[in-house]
Amino acid sequence: MKNTSAPPLGAGAKRSTPSGGLQAWLPRLVLAPSVAISLFFVYGFMLWTFVLSLTSSRMLPSYDFVGFGQYSRLMANERWWVASTNLMIFGVLFVVICLVIGSLLAILLDQKIRQEGALRTIYLYPMALSFIVTGVVWKWLLNPQLGIQAMVQSWGFESFRFDWITDPDMAIYTLVIAAVWQASGFVMALFLAGLRGIDDSIVKAAQLDGASLPRIYWRVVMPCLRPVVFSAVMILAHIAIKSFDLVVALTGGGPGYATDLPATFMYAHAFTRAQIGLGSASAMLMLGGVLAILIPYLYSELRSRKHG
Repeated sequence: MKNTSAPPLGAGAKRSTPSGGLQAWLPRLVLAPSVAISLFFVYGFMLWTFVLSLTSSRMLPSYDFVGFGQYSRLMANERWWVASTNLMIFGVLFVVICLVIGSLLAILLDQKIRQEGALRTIYLYPMALSFIVTGVVWKWLLNPQLGIQAMVQSWGFESFRFDWITDPDMAIYTLVIAAVWQASGFVMALFLAGLRGIDDSIVKAAQLDGASLPRIYWRVVMPCLRPVVFSAVMILAHIAIKSFDLVVALTGGGPGYATDLPATFMYAHAFTRAQIGLGSASAMLMLGGVLAILIPYLYSELRSRKHG
């Protein structure tokens, strides 16, 4: 009697099933809608903005191309240069002060002090707020009739003045104060995570050599945190370039346009002054600034992964 049963499958035999092909395509099918939406609503509108920056569009988009005429108008616009200068002042002070305060707070918490969890929560809490809330709160605090100045004067110090928010020469620094208050806790969290990742044996070896604690942190620990510093600088600079809601809530761009930033300049000209072409040109220059920050960051990340 012959054995009619099918021979067993070999160890190297592959079984082709419809479900196998579906599993291979399922991730692509799931990601396809989000990729399509991102391409259209993000990159598509970036391209459209660039096209509008080459036109004479005013209240409504038009396609009367004028080349780089809008960029020439932008470079001749005094308000744009005020906004660009303010961005340099705001960006440099914001990044530097956040790095200094954030690193000092991280070093303080790294000493295993009591109530570290509570302090870390207090320092991080401002980052949970939106810049609109931060701007409104600091607008109250900096109001000469209601805030810090009025409070100190009520204590008997009648000559005390803190009216920066109404001073065109000093108003830009009120943006720095509010932004630093909100973002320094985030920088602290980055540095604290980096400090906790450093091998304790390095610090102990430096202590055995007789190095003081400040010298250990400056000469030994901080060089190990260069990737953290670089990441923090990239993130803070990106926040500074995009700053819009904080300016609107705190100063409204005033007094006059003394606290204008490129983002508020772009919004004012594109949506309230019926100059879409000029606003689009300023938006493209802002995009260039963001790319100038992101490209080195992405390059360093890819390079570190390649060598890692």
